[in-house]
Amino acid sequence: MARYRGLIGFGESTETAPGVWRDTITELPYSGDVLSAALQTESSDKVNTDRVIDNSISVIGNAYAFEHLLAIRYIMWAGERWTISHIDLKRPRLILRMGGVYDGPTPPAPEPPAGTD
Repeated sequence: MARYRGLIGFGESTETAPGVWRDTITELPYSGDVLSAALQTESSDKVNTDRVIDNSISVIGNAYAFEHLLAIRYIMWAGERWTISHIDLKRPRLILRMGGVYDGPTPPAPEPPAGTD
């Protein structure tokens, strides 16, 4: 079984203007195991086919993860963000099943250190 170390994105809806709500994303590091890994493409009437992953990753949950289950938006794997299609609770673990490529909001890029032009 392969090991997993990566980021999970949590989204919290915040009001950015009167009546306008957006997800503010927080990425937190987690570790665990890759239970299964499979890639498929879905045929459609689009020019490019959709990539879908049917991976299951088991991560060790902490209090924040269990309190914010409904806020989990994506998981970083293989250099990309993937949506979470299913969460299975097996305390102290969360089994996260991935779906398609995530295309929602992401956290802002970190500012470069001062004096590094």
